Amino acid sequence: MPETGRDPNRPSPDALLEAARREERTRGRLKVFLGAAPGVGKTYEMLTIGRAKLKAGTDVVVGVVETHGRAETEAMLDGFAVIPRRSVPYHGTVLEEMDLDALLTRRPALALVDELAHTNAPGSRHPKRYQDVEELLDAGIDVLTTLNIQHVESLNDVVASITRIRVRETVPDSILDRADDIEVVDLNPDDLIQRLKDGKVYVPTNAERALKHYFSRGNLTALRELALRRTADRVDDELLSHMRANAIPGPWAAGERVLVCVSEDPRSAGLVRYAKRLADRLHAPWSALVVEGPRAASRTEAERDRIAEALRLADRLGGDAVTLPGGRRIADDILAYARSANVNHIVVGKATRSWLFELVNGSVVHDLVRRSGNISVHVVPGEAVPAETASRRAVATAAPPAGFDARSYVLSLLATGAGLGLALLLEPYTGVENADLMLLTAVVAVAVRWGLGPSLAAVVAASLSYNFFFLPPVYAFTIADPTNVAAFLLFTLVAVLVSNLAARARLTAVVSQGRAKATERLFGFSRKLAACGTLDDVLWATCAQVAAMLKVRVVLLLPEGKAVSVRAGYPPEDMLDEADLAAAQWAFDNDRPAGRGADTLPGARRLFLPMRTGRGTIGVIGLDADGTGPILTPEGRRLLDALADMGALAIERVRLVEDLDRAERAAETDRLARALLTSISHDLRTPLASVLGSASTLRDLDAALPPEAKAELLATIIEESERLNRFIVNLLDMTRLEAGAVTPNLAPQDVAETVDTALRRVDKVLSGHRVAVEIAPDLPTLRLDPVLFEQVLVNLLDNAAKYAPEGSAVTVRARQDGRSVRIEVLDEGNGIPEADVERVFDKFYRVRKSDHVRAGTGLGLAISRGFVEAMGGTVTAGNRRDRLGAAFTVTLPVPARTTPREIAA
Repeated sequence: MPETGRDPNRPSPDALLEAARREERTRGRLKVFLGAAPGVGKTYEMLTIGRAKLKAGTDVVVGVVETHGRAETEAMLDGFAVIPRRSVPYHGTVLEEMDLDALLTRRPALALVDELAHTNAPGSRHPKRYQDVEELLDAGIDVLTTLNIQHVESLNDVVASITRIRVRETVPDSILDRADDIEVVDLNPDDLIQRLKDGKVYVPTNAERALKHYFSRGNLTALRELALRRTADRVDDELLSHMRANAIPGPWAAGERVLVCVSEDPRSAGLVRYAKRLADRLHAPWSALVVEGPRAASRTEAERDRIAEALRLADRLGGDAVTLPGGRRIADDILAYARSANVNHIVVGKATRSWLFELVNGSVVHDLVRRSGNISVHVVPGEAVPAETASRRAVATAAPPAGFDARSYVLSLLATGAGLGLALLLEPYTGVENADLMLLTAVVAVAVRWGLGPSLAAVVAASLSYNFFFLPPVYAFTIADPTNVAAFLLFTLVAVLVSNLAARARLTAVVSQGRAKATERLFGFSRKLAACGTLDDVLWATCAQVAAMLKVRVVLLLPEGKAVSVRAGYPPEDMLDEADLAAAQWAFDNDRPAGRGADTLPGARRLFLPMRTGRGTIGVIGLDADGTGPILTPEGRRLLDALADMGALAIERVRLVEDLDRAERAAETDRLARALLTSISHDLRTPLASVLGSASTLRDLDAALPPEAKAELLATIIEESERLNRFIVNLLDMTRLEAGAVTPNLAPQDVAETVDTALRRVDKVLSGHRVAVEIAPDLPTLRLDPVLFEQVLVNLLDNAAKYAPEGSAVTVRARQDGRSVRIEVLDEGNGIPEADVERVFDKFYRVRKSDHVRAGTGLGLAISRGFVEAMGGTVTAGNRRDRLGAAFTVTLPVPARTTPREIAA
């Protein structure tokens, strides 16, 4: 928030302090290359800047750079010192991560660290790469890094709603906020799509799928705008900091900003809407400002409600609602805020007060126009908001406590008497000249403690006492010396002024204290809501907070179909009768208050108020309290509005997340349904057609066919029947897994024997491949279900046969690794695309393949993982490190006290 209450010609202390910290710090500098999507050239640009630094004599080291097989990026690495990566074993595979300790030991001046949002392998010092970067910066090492806009935490939901893909790896916004420099690496969507088609982003098999989903032109355009806007916000903050640090009054027309001034005027809501339309035309951010001047305490409750409603309207329309304390010249406070916030458009309503009022108190509008300088002032005329619009939100409120408190007046007189007594006691020693100071002290004390009314009573009492006891002739209300008349009048005037100032200071302190307390509790409530992950948590937190702050009983009702029903309450056992339910339903349907204290259904026991967001009414909050009559005071109603708005936004946030999850599940269900239909239509029809064709040929041409042709047709029938049988078995096994009906029958088994049995089952499938078996001779026996484990191996071997070219080798390798045994199935195909390494185990998912590869159901690997996990093991997919090809690794635990000679019974 911009600073107020300081000399605009002096630099901002906070901005100067921040500048001094930047100059004196020992922390390294961070530069982020931000892109809208993969492939725009972030890594290439980072290497280009790094190469320029290297030529300039800077000690530059590559911590980690992901080239993704792009030749031009790999060529840029020539000449750099590269820190070797650290190998991390994980579930039978070896992952390579940046060696943070080696970088810290090497301590270069500049480190290049690619992919800031990367998740480190389990067992690393930090779970996220951005935490590694933080440690490098703390060590005084400058860092260049790359980041895509979809990985920014605050934009995660926005990106998911655009692309229908939720990104799991995110970076906190604070990392970007603390970055010393952000450079947008931008590329036109058409150019990026062409790069994708040319194979410069992903390999062709992945590029085709990416073009149909994530890399659509609409998605890329939206992500591009997000990246540019996020960077523009950062540049905007830097501009404001520069202006404040150098005492530049502004505004600088580097960007448009709109400020609307809100007051108790009935036209304030209209002014807010005008400012919103103006900001939309200018594509500018906007704020609504209320300055609490000296007359703020004298506002009526209706005027305070009007201001609160205008600020709520601004918040719902997307503006920032700002309330600032002010002095006697409201225009100066507005302009000070506008210049500190770099505002260049101020919207204010045309004055409607009389010329006499403006002559005495001045005109805010005229002062703004005269002193605005380079700021445009929009003076908007218009009629007041129609009465029916304002009355829609009206609810009867309890009358505030009576303003007259006899006790405070009595105590004020006693305090004045105490001051008089002290003055009489000290008169022989200090003289009559100091008696007035004793009485003034009593007046100030009364004003500070009890306010203006009692202090004025104390002024009267003190003036009369001063005349009666200290001005000659004493003990009489007459004044003999004309000079004492002036002393008496001056004393009375000073007492009135001092009491007024002290009472005003007291009122300001009380209001500020109350506002600070309410703000603190609202801030705590907002943090509590932010931590709520489920709808029930949000509802209970809202009920408890409203009940605690307003001392009422609370129920929250949300729609279920067309009717509302109770979802939470405080206390929990509270129940609603038919009249209350009818009032709640009416409040929800009509977006207006109903029930106790409202114009509609006032006979209900509770008061029901609609909870609104920008999308409309999302629920109803009901209040109840002991006694009769209105439940809330005017101040309580305004506080309830703030609490209800915060709760409504939290409810909407949770529901949006739930809607997105449901959309993702629906899309996944639809994908599975299409895959299942495709599998059934193809994988059932193809073998059935082969069997039917072969059988028909044997029937119709039996006499004419030679024995060799008959044998070939019979072999085809048997082979296709076996293929059909495997498909049906896979469907049945998948059904058993999803139903939780797989219970392995574990017994000691010899791995070599099970591998041999599986190879015999797939002998025909592997007939076009060379099979190599490498099983360590000293393997222990494992507790396995022989049927399930054999099926796992059959599925893995069948998968290898599909994707490996004819004549290539399929290898089965088994060896002991500590307290586990690893069985690997290796092929010599094209390997698995990086994006599909985990997805290959999804149901009905099949990696895109060439036409010569025979079709499959997409269930074999999912079944294999389910069976292995049921036996207490794991199965992972990856690519071979020694050559091209895929590697599937099954890891199973070695049971206690197992020897290599154990054989299954």
